[in-house]
Amino acid sequence: MKKKIDETQIYEKHYEEILQKVKNDPYAQSLGIQLTKFEAGLAEATLEVGSHMVNAYGTVHGAVIYALADHAFSVACNAYGKTSLGLSTTIQFMESAKPGDRIVVRATEIKRNFRTGFYRIDVFHEQNLIATMEAVSYRKDHYFIELDELE
Repeated sequence: MKKKIDETQIYEKHYEEILQKVKNDPYAQSLGIQLTKFEAGLAEATLEVGSHMVNAYGTVHGAVIYALADHAFSVACNAYGKTSLGLSTTIQFMESAKPGDRIVVRATEIKRNFRTGFYRIDVFHEQNLIATMEAVSYRKDHYFIELDELE
């Protein structure tokens, strides 16, 4: 009988290794996304909106907000060192942001099992909720960190 893996212990033991992997996302870095909080099943990040990130109406392009939300989702669902991929997302845009604004995202794990994870991701400008996303991850049979035999 296989021993059940305690993924919280994996997160705690391999925190630095996992953090280095999830925070070094080249696309997020190219946008200027800064990871500000990383916990098991939780991630927060910020983005200073540049003038090149707007649509024809002068507000932040939805793709930029989505990229920020998706990055936080990716960090939260990969926090246990197990390779996890986005399976589906649904985003609602409620308010706009403008160049110079600092937008903040928080991804929270709602439930996780062996194969899937469910997340809520909220995007804020100051205290205003500007977008919210629900996301489902697919958890592969692969850990992207080196585990000991006993884990």
